[in-house]
Amino acid sequence: MQRLILTTLTLLAAITQMVAGEYDAFKVSIYTRAYEVEKMADDHWLDSTWQVISQQLTVDKIYLETHRDLLIVPDETLQKAKRFFQSKGLEVCGGITYTISEPNLFETFSYSNPEHRRKVQEIAEHTARNFDEFILDDFFFTSAKSTFDIEAKGSRSWTEYRLQLMTEAGRELVLGPARRVNPKVKVIIKYPNWYDHFQGLGFNLEKGPFLFDGIWTGTETRDPGSAQHLQNYLSYNIIRYFNNLRPGYNGGGWVDCGGIQMSMDRYAEQLHLTALAKAPEVALFAYNQLLDVPLADSQRAAWQNRKDVSWRFDEMKKPVVQPDGSKVKPTTMARIADVVLHQSDALVRQLGNPVGIKSYKRFHSRGEAFLQNYLGMVGLPMDMHQSYPTDQRVVLLTAQAAGDPDLVELIRRQLLSGRDVVITTGLLALEQDRLADIAELQIDNSKALVNDFGHYGQSTRDILIPQLHYYTNDSWEIVSAGRPLNGGVSGYPILHRALYGGGNLYVLTIPDDFGQLYDYPQAALRPIRRILSQDLPAYLDAPSKVSLFLYDNRTLVVENFNDEPVTVSIVMGEQYTELHDLLSSETLRGAAEQQAPSRFFRNGLPKENLFTLTLPPHSYRGFKY
Repeated sequence: MQRLILTTLTLLAAITQMVAGEYDAFKVSIYTRAYEVEKMADDHWLDSTWQVISQQLTVDKIYLETHRDLLIVPDETLQKAKRFFQSKGLEVCGGITYTISEPNLFETFSYSNPEHRRKVQEIAEHTARNFDEFILDDFFFTSAKSTFDIEAKGSRSWTEYRLQLMTEAGRELVLGPARRVNPKVKVIIKYPNWYDHFQGLGFNLEKGPFLFDGIWTGTETRDPGSAQHLQNYLSYNIIRYFNNLRPGYNGGGWVDCGGIQMSMDRYAEQLHLTALAKAPEVALFAYNQLLDVPLADSQRAAWQNRKDVSWRFDEMKKPVVQPDGSKVKPTTMARIADVVLHQSDALVRQLGNPVGIKSYKRFHSRGEAFLQNYLGMVGLPMDMHQSYPTDQRVVLLTAQAAGDPDLVELIRRQLLSGRDVVITTGLLALEQDRLADIAELQIDNSKALVNDFGHYGQSTRDILIPQLHYYTNDSWEIVSAGRPLNGGVSGYPILHRALYGGGNLYVLTIPDDFGQLYDYPQAALRPIRRILSQDLPAYLDAPSKVSLFLYDNRTLVVENFNDEPVTVSIVMGEQYTELHDLLSSETLRGAAEQQAPSRFFRNGLPKENLFTLTLPPHSYRGFKY
């Protein structure tokens, strides 16, 4: 451990000396709101503010916004700012935020209002005249319910109306006019982080990625206790999902300072996970935040007193060495971004393409929203796809797969070929009548309060779960829970198994509060991880809030999101005997584990090697195997 600490400190010391220079694994860019771009008409303001940011942060590219909240930046200001940043060696692109008033609950345009439609087109044309590439910030959706919208909607649902409306608006009001003004212009749409709710506001993931010249991904996870309840893992998972929509057209991830009040680590993790997802570019929102959000002692978390954590607040407070040898005292969050991104770059450039447990999410689906992000936080590497994966030994199906007319037949084929399917209780509740041809299982309105998982351990809190009903001896519980289970009066399935043909249909019980997955005991999570990881080279035996990231070049990363250190075992097949740390000379050697026979695994449990390590709070390690 002492050697690891010294290695980490040496790496961090080297990073603090880095100045101008490109990153290897990704580009780093800054998005600039129209409010700040307008101020760039003032030479002093432009030069002085850029000096504050650039002395603390290495940047490759900048986006200059032309419109936000009905403020349109004049041509001469845009061209002046464009020339300034080009002279600094940066790529320069445009940006648009289609809001009428962001402070007024993100008031959007009404795309059925003729006056609003003219303004939307005018803004697109104005931007295309000034830039050969521009990006649409989060707000190319509509929440408007004006009289124009109510009349145009007719008898359709709001989702149906808005999906069609915004697809047409993208084609007719933005792309068409922009390309007529500038035939070589590229228009990118940036999608926000609330992907499971997109269809209700008109974001069309079925058509949009093919309509625009590219897409971008909002990877902001901020404070999970705020309105969106975003889990850390989303910063990784959403990149991978959008990549699967149209491979090769996802330009990058986008992070803001939300959540930094929780600690510096919350901001650092969003940047780091965006990089782990292999985003080609990491965009920092926004110029004003990098300028005005201070590097404050309040961002120093309790665990920062340890010397072995991945990100050291004390290192970020040290003076930044400039190209001329002078030193500048860091003052803003720009310094956090620079340290984190350089450190992530050293790791990410050694990683291949991400791989994970394939999960099927239908376009415009509803139900168990954002569940995969919670599963990622209990150590299950997620890989979401818009079609049913037919090339896997096991497939995960949540309520997002419900409604596919071919779903049961796809499941049947998978099982008859001797492979497995894991469904959630949420999907079973929606599709139990159709699935009865495979297994007669039932979810009704019954609930159970559990805290005892028998020999798998106990949770520290009561967990409210749906009750899964089944016929005795037709299917079997693998993991059960009660209150109590040992010496109690009843138990309920947590992981259930039904045989069909040569395969297994598993049902995974999802608590009413997805966050209570984190309360499942570590021992109860292990069989869940083992069954779902059949297509992967490794799985975790670890507490919750520890995530595993796997890559196709025999590399992996394990990351601890807990506020305390945890002991983690990386479980791999017996053929793997060593793990080599990607950032140090340390080697972990596997310890063989003797698996007890189990009547639930017909072919017996495979021989496995465990690689055990201790991860400090909010820290990660990467390995080659």
